[in-house]
Amino acid sequence: MKKTRLPFECVALVLQGGGALGAYQAGVFEGLVEAGIECDWTAGISIGAINAALIAGNAPAERVGRLREFWNTVTAPPLLPATSPWWAGAVEHGGEAARTALGWFEASRSVLEGQRGFFVPRLPSPALRVQAAVTELSYYDTAPLVATLQRLVDFDRINHKSGLRLTVSAVNIASGNFELFDNQRGPWAGRITPLHVVASGALPPGFAAVEIEGQHYWDGGLVSNTPLAAVLDEEPRRDTLAFQVDLWSALGPLPRNLLDVEERAKDIRFSSRTRAVTSQLERERRLRRLLREVLARVPPSQRKGDAWCAEAQSEASDKTFNVVHLIYQEKAWDIHHKDYEFSALSMRDHWASGLADVRRTLAHPDWLAPPPPRQTTVTHDVHRERE
Repeated sequence: MKKTRLPFECVALVLQGGGALGAYQAGVFEGLVEAGIECDWTAGISIGAINAALIAGNAPAERVGRLREFWNTVTAPPLLPATSPWWAGAVEHGGEAARTALGWFEASRSVLEGQRGFFVPRLPSPALRVQAAVTELSYYDTAPLVATLQRLVDFDRINHKSGLRLTVSAVNIASGNFELFDNQRGPWAGRITPLHVVASGALPPGFAAVEIEGQHYWDGGLVSNTPLAAVLDEEPRRDTLAFQVDLWSALGPLPRNLLDVEERAKDIRFSSRTRAVTSQLERERRLRRLLREVLARVPPSQRKGDAWCAEAQSEASDKTFNVVHLIYQEKAWDIHHKDYEFSALSMRDHWASGLADVRRTLAHPDWLAPPPPRQTTVTHDVHRERE
């Protein structure tokens, strides 16, 4: 397949958390592969971390296939037979009410049974215990996910110096600090394991803390549900194109009932940080460009030996950033359980939505260009463009 050359020093794929909605990200990635776009760096949180590991931990020609194998695995219940394709097909053409009813049924199965290769109910329930180890305080056990990652992800490839860069994020429970597990930078370089990926998605109280070298971690989404800041704040700074793939939309209708309230609150809680990060970084880039322009007007003789000028020079930058934003748009039958409704039918819908959205996005080739002169950051979003 012909590769698409892009005028950036770094092309990053940034994947938000969002549970079952993560199949949307797999569809986006398939579209990038289809267009011949290769990323230098993939960063993710929670389900985004799992998708990112599946991408970084496989050869380029195998990545879409491994993503599909993962999603086909985890959309099956671990105990009783899955909903028959015939029944799912009938529901698919039965309208909004039928899809909503099937969603309730499948989400209820996920709560009661778990999902194959992902999580199963923890028995006995920790609710019946006065106290327990922090690694056992959850309603579900993610040991099946560790086994799935070991089977589908080549961690030797991830930890090889020449491999695709991978960053997954988690929260240290004791300190409350956001921590980056990076395969090429920092203390975890060359030492990423399945536990780092599982820790990034250990959202309490559903999933328990993960212990890594004596420290305990929860889902990175507790602090920030997007690793975009880590990518755009990278030192040394580089001209960067980031495909930011979000699973929660900040835009949405007013709630009509209490279940709508719960869903809308999730959307806002998990999406607003992306908007805040983008706005903050855009302002920061303008200030760095301003520093550079001001310093250019200071004669070299005055700059030499001046501590203030030296500090300003270290902060100044003319690097630019293009954020191509892809956001899952909820369907009429999506309700508050959309992030744990793991049916095969919904997975295929999410995947197809991601593929369709990235194809529409890439139909604007000018969106893959650096920002215009005197602009440091630009953001494109196919859904807002249509509005």
